[in-house]
Parts: sequence; C-alpha cells; structure tokens
Amino acid sequence: MATNNKPLRNVLVMRLSVLGNVAMTIPVLYPVCKANPDTRFIMLTKMWPASMFHDRPANLKVVDFDVKEKHHGLFGLLKLARQLYHLYDIDAVADLHNVSGTWIIDAYMRLHGAKIARFDREKSKRKALTTHRSDEPLTPVHERYRNVFRQLGFETPDNFTHLYDGRDWPVSPIVLEKEEGQRWIAISPFSSHTNKSYPLDQMEKVIAELTKHENYWIFLMGGGKSEKIALRGIARKYKNVISMAEVKHKFIDEYALFAKCDLMLTMESANMHLASLVDLQAMTIWGPTSPDCGYLGYNQIVEDDIQLDMDCRPCSINGDKPCKYGDYRCLKNISPEYIAQHVVEAVEFNAKNKTKGTKLALLRQAKHHSEDTNS
Repeated sequence: MATNNKPLRNVLVMRLSVLGNVAMTIPVLYPVCKANPDTRFIMLTKMWPASMFHDRPANLKVVDFDVKEKHHGLFGLLKLARQLYHLYDIDAVADLHNVSGTWIIDAYMRLHGAKIARFDREKSKRKALTTHRSDEPLTPVHERYRNVFRQLGFETPDNFTHLYDGRDWPVSPIVLEKEEGQRWIAISPFSSHTNKSYPLDQMEKVIAELTKHENYWIFLMGGGKSEKIALRGIARKYKNVISMAEVKHKFIDEYALFAKCDLMLTMESANMHLASLVDLQAMTIWGPTSPDCGYLGYNQIVEDDIQLDMDCRPCSINGDKPCKYGDYRCLKNISPEYIAQHVVEAVEFNAKNKTKGTKLALLRQAKHHSEDTNS
C-alpha cells in the first residue's frame, strides 16, 4: 500500500450474478491486486459467492449485499451505493457485470466524480454466434474482465496459478486421506440451467463404468434438496462413491477436496471454474453452449472437453433456452462409455506424468497437438 497507509485509489469492482461468473473474476482480480499494491479494490457481490474469496491479497476487500431485502430495487441499490461511496471513498468503478443493477451504482458513483469502466457483453457477436450467422467465437470472459481494468489504467498480468500459490493446500476434517495409488475424480452432474446437464441416468452409467476400476474414488457434487436425494441413491449403489451433498460443507472443504483430486468431470457450470481456482483439470461436457461462448475455465483446455459437432450448437450463450428439437440431442447423443473412456485416459495420463494443473495443461496441449499432426 502507499507509504502513508492510505491507498492512492479506491476501486469498486462489481460482479453480482451467479457463482460461476463470480468465480471467474478471481484469476483476473488477484493478479491485478498484486500488481497494483497502492490501490484498494472493493469487490461487491452476493453473500454466498463472497465466501469463495480465500487467501485474498491484502489490498482486496470483499463486500456482500442483501439483494432480497436491504438492498432490493432502485432505492435499495442507491442506499448501497451511498454507503459504499462514503465508507470507501470510491474514485473508480470496474463494472464486471454491466446490467441494470450495476448501472444504478455506476450512475451514483459517476455523479460523485468516479471513473467508470464496464464489461463488454459483446451482444452483437453473441447473437451472430447463436443464430449461426457467424462462427467467430466471443472474446474469453477472463480477457474481457482484464480489459475493464485496463480502461482504468491498471496493470493486468495473466499469471494466476491457484488460490494457495506459495502456501500449503487447505485441509478439511470432512475430506479423507488419499492413499497411494488411488485416483480421485470429482463429478459435478448438475448446472444452474438444467438444459446444460447431461441426463442423470446416463451419468450414472458413466459412474458405473468408472467404478469398475477398484482404485477409483468418485465424489459427487451437488447442492439442492432434489440433487441430494438423486446423488444419495447413486452413491448407495456403487463402491467408493461418496455424495458430498450429504455433508454440510463450505468452499474451503471443496477446495481441500479438489486439491487432492486427479480430475473433475463437470457440466459447463460453477464447478468448472472452482476447479480452476485450485489448478485442477476440469473435463467439461458441453451441450447447448460451447467454449466459443467465452466461458471456458481459466487454464483449462478445450481439447480435454467433450462435445458433439452439430450445426445447431451453440444455440444459447448461457444454456437457458429450450432445445428447438425438444430432445437435447447435443447431450443425450454422447454415450456414457465414451465419457468414461475419456476420463480414464486423462486420469491415467495425469498419473503417468505425475504433475497437475497448469503444467499438466501444457503437456496435454502438446499431446493433443502431436495427435492432430500425426492424424
């Protein structure tokens, strides 16, 4: 920080939406904070996502707000903006969301002299991609986040490794000790939009295939009541399958588990991005959306992922539109056997190379490039 302990600038950073989008800010925001130590950054988000910001830089303050009651609607947001301005002396805003809720706060801060920089939603490119008038991919979300900070004049290094870089991995009383030779796989079969979820009966077949390997342990990730009930039934059927939905846990418990895992099999969902925060390979099943929509996890590589080459994909940026055919063939036509084989090959490749995360991603990229060259 500045020598007189007073920051030279106070920057409000906003991403108010769902968990995955907030998680995507961390690989950008942490390096920005570290590269600009004389600035105080105040990250505003919802209460639950706010708890994921572990081991944050000293000049990063995370603030949550009550979207349902205290800060609901126009007057609630204006009250919040006034509180933030007077409490933190805001002189710039990095609006990483750029929606009506953040516009209200932007407007208040602008009236009080703050400089505003906003996330580019690339609406025309989104529409062109999903209506198939263009196959040009959207700029990755992480890069668009960096561009917001660049507009405000900040250095934006792209050097995030994981949340606990240089420190010990977190431990959790609910995470088992991993024995020599075991392969741990986290499976996240759900998404915030059910349209993006691989059918659960087919995912169970994937799990059945994986449990044929006696040294494989499967950890099922889920949250809601219906998810808990569904995963409970699967976990009881198969050996070495544990439903984490049965255990009340926090983000630090998930980080401790993911740090020990060899791979995560996931939908295009928040867990893909949580995996990136602990440098874990996420093998993502893409359906109505696509990596071209800009949401690929940080330091993940598309060659690891599973998706069908179909003329109708992507049909949606967020996966919130119903299938025009009504059968979600982009997901249902992926065979469980293929997914299981893909997972096993990746897990054994990881074990053979005895490394993980970013370094492993480079090895995987080289492997895929070599395969493409020889084919």
